Amino acid sequence: MPVAVYRAPMRARDRESPVGEGAGFGLACGVVGIGDTLARRVERLASLPDGVFVWTRDSGGWFHLGRVAGPYRLDESEAARAVGIVHVRPCAWLDDPFSPDAVPAAVAASFARGGRNLQQIHGGSVEARTLELWPAQ
Repeated sequence: MPVAVYRAPMRARDRESPVGEGAGFGLACGVVGIGDTLARRVERLASLPDGVFVWTRDSGGWFHLGRVAGPYRLDESEAARAVGIVHVRPCAWLDDPFSPDAVPAAVAASFARGGRNLQQIHGGSVEARTLELWPAQ
C-alpha cells in the first residue's frame, strides 16, 4: 500500500495567530485539524484514510510526526475555537519532535514555503524517510 504524507500547519485562515499555536493545540489534544470553512478543504481532511502520516511544526520550529487515527468531527470546545482549529481528526503523535535537519527535505521545504493548507507532500524520499522515522508497531 502506498504511503501518503501530508503537511498540517494547523493555522486558521480567519485570524492572525502565532505560528505553532494551532499545532500546540493539536499536539496537546491528540488531533490534527484545520480552521478553514471551505467545504472542499473540510472534505479533504474528513476523507483522509486512517493511518495517513502528517507533519506539523510547533512554535519553536520543531517538527512533529503523527498518523490520522479516527473519524472527522467538529470540535466546538473553547480551546478549539480559541486557536481556530475546529475541524479535526484524532491523531497519534510521536512523543518526541524532530529538528529541522532530521526531517525529510520535502517536509522542511513544504513548511518553508508557508501557507495554511493541509497538503500532500511529494518529492524526494519523503515517504521512505517518514516510514523510517515512525517506530515499528
